[in-house]
Amino acid sequence: MKALTFALFFGNRGFFPESLIAQARQELQHRVAELGYQSLLMDPGATPYGAVESVEDGRTYARFLEANRGKFDGVILCLPNFGDETGAVEALRDAGVPILIQAYPDALDAMGFAKRRDAFCGKFSIMDVFGQYGIPFTAFPPHTVHPQSDDFASHLRDFARVCRVYRGMRRLVVGALGARTTPFKTIRFDELALQRYGITTETFDLSMVIHRVRALADNDTRCRDKAQCLRNYTRWTGVPDASFNTLVKLAVVIDAIVEEYRLDALAVRCWLELEQELKVAPCVLLSELNDRLVPTACEVDVCNAVAMHALHLASERPATCLDWNNNYGDEADKCILFHCGPVPQSLMTGKGQIVDHPMFAKALGAGCAWGPNVGRIAPGAMTYASAKTENGKLYFYLDQGEITADPIAEDFFGCAGVVHIDNLQRKLNRIGYAGFRHHVSLTPGHVATAVREAFTRYLQYEMIEL
Repeated sequence: MKALTFALFFGNRGFFPESLIAQARQELQHRVAELGYQSLLMDPGATPYGAVESVEDGRTYARFLEANRGKFDGVILCLPNFGDETGAVEALRDAGVPILIQAYPDALDAMGFAKRRDAFCGKFSIMDVFGQYGIPFTAFPPHTVHPQSDDFASHLRDFARVCRVYRGMRRLVVGALGARTTPFKTIRFDELALQRYGITTETFDLSMVIHRVRALADNDTRCRDKAQCLRNYTRWTGVPDASFNTLVKLAVVIDAIVEEYRLDALAVRCWLELEQELKVAPCVLLSELNDRLVPTACEVDVCNAVAMHALHLASERPATCLDWNNNYGDEADKCILFHCGPVPQSLMTGKGQIVDHPMFAKALGAGCAWGPNVGRIAPGAMTYASAKTENGKLYFYLDQGEITADPIAEDFFGCAGVVHIDNLQRKLNRIGYAGFRHHVSLTPGHVATAVREAFTRYLQYEMIEL
């Protein structure tokens, strides 16, 4: 992903020390660059000291933002000292992006009137008046932080995640390849509810997909390239050539649909027709799509494709969709998450192995469903979420935990991992009573703070707290 750009705003109130403004402009711009982001600053001569301390200054800054519309992903509202609230409102009420409020701390040896900042107090005033005007903003604890501090670095990383989630979710296009499998009422959803939040669903009949696979020539250059990609992706020991070639063609068709319709995420009807008609299971193709940061859920779970997209925007890593599947012995805060094989290879302990899906082998006969990528999920911190639509609204739950290194029996089919989540039993009960599905999406790292901020503060999603 490209580096984010932040517009820098500096607040001031005339009888506080103006010398602090020039210093803050230099310090903040340098620190933003040091942390890997770009910045956009208004000319210092456009207002006194390049800061906003009046309504007129605010209008000047608003014109600056309008002239640069589309060039910045968020605004950092910096308070080198106590800032003017009304000027800030005038400047940022139409910013249209997330706003991070950062206030400088006072130094205990610089508390005289000539050097004292009072930004600690001024931040409350900005937050209060923004709340009165309905201007959404972000403020992380601790209340005051110096740009050179580790706390500010943490704030800015989380704010960048907020901005990525906000930007990526507002004009999201999700593809649904195939209709919901009849028995799976758990993954029903409301397209119109999603559209109210700017999320468009494009639907495709699975017969069209199957037709395009059958019409694809063996010598198509796209098939050659995709075959090489898939051979390098995982292990294919024992997989029949015919099954491999069919998976290659199916991958080419899915890639083409993603490109043609500019899909940001995808949900696929993965059984039974693909197994009956093409004699393959698409699990490994979902795995590879997820690794390319095209979040793809199985079983046409559009809502979890949406959740996966949000998680990957925050973590800048792949996401995956799994089942809440098994208890882990008597350990109340652990369970096994599993799916047949859509987990991105980069989130696994090593390369997987493609197998003939044993569930379909039992139902349809051996050799009808090569495609699951079997392995184990790598241990580490993770953030998990799921989504549903109800009564015209989009609901999420969101939490964090750890994927552990606890062993799972060798003959456990699919790609699985043991997770540890504090108070898991209470949370599972809450998930069940709230009517969420058996699927859960996850991504590496602890990014729930930023995702929750984007969801609740800027995107107006409904949250079910676990």
